[in-house]
Amino acid sequence: MTPRAPYHHGSRAVQDLVGVRELADHVGRSIGDGIRPVAAAFLELQPMLVIGGADPAGALWASLLTGEPGFVRATGPHQISIAGGLRRADPLAQALAQETQEGNPVGTIALDPRTRRRMRLNGRARPTPRGLAIEADQVFSNCPKYLQKRELPGVAAPGRPAAPRHGVKLTGDQRAFIAEADTFFLATVHAEGADASHRGGNPGFVQVPSPHELTWRDYPGNSMFLSLGNLATDPRAGLLFLDWVTGTTLQLTGTARTEYGDDGTRTVRFTLTEAVETQRASPWSWSPPEYSPANPT
Repeated sequence: MTPRAPYHHGSRAVQDLVGVRELADHVGRSIGDGIRPVAAAFLELQPMLVIGGADPAGALWASLLTGEPGFVRATGPHQISIAGGLRRADPLAQALAQETQEGNPVGTIALDPRTRRRMRLNGRARPTPRGLAIEADQVFSNCPKYLQKRELPGVAAPGRPAAPRHGVKLTGDQRAFIAEADTFFLATVHAEGADASHRGGNPGFVQVPSPHELTWRDYPGNSMFLSLGNLATDPRAGLLFLDWVTGTTLQLTGTARTEYGDDGTRTVRFTLTEAVETQRASPWSWSPPEYSPANPT
């Protein structure tokens, strides 16, 4: 994996299947391993960061990090630091607290609903006395497609997150929550690293046909097919849903596969292994959304 050749054979296979290899090569030139000044400035304004990786048992999770703006910052041309780290009860906390020679593969995404901007940084994480440090392998931005606009009118709410609730199937309330979601985050992995991405749409774009299964349409994007390419080589996946008003998070781990329709549509089918719900996981309360004009109706 290098800045000029960012795709492994899984992503290449999907690009060829869809017929976008040439476009993917063009877009892939935007992927580097350095953090430019504009990217560093963007990170320091963010009150949250999503991180994806594997727990000690190999299950994949997407987790939420929050703090006052400045808790994530670039500490060099290829490194960011995160103050505070994950909550001790988070499914990824144990893995990211372990010191390894090469670091733990992680994917991160900083998404700013206020400006409909997002930035992804994938690399290797190691614990520090103050939280986490991540050495970047890939740094790039995505277009604002399918990002809902939200404002952050208040200050962080006091109090601590509730104890997480674990389950092996979705409750009725959790299914209803997912069915009304307009945003979630997706963690995937490949042999050389991890990735965290965003999925968005109008409420109902994620369907919950059973307590053990989710499906969603894969909307046209940047043609990189990093997430679907990863799933083509490793079906493990982690999903994160956030209640933007109350701060409750719903983390799901399991496996996912992509179904390709004769009409050119793509549907991802996720099978649940475990769910973790945490009330007040985020101290931030965002405004109601202004839906992206790119969202399919």
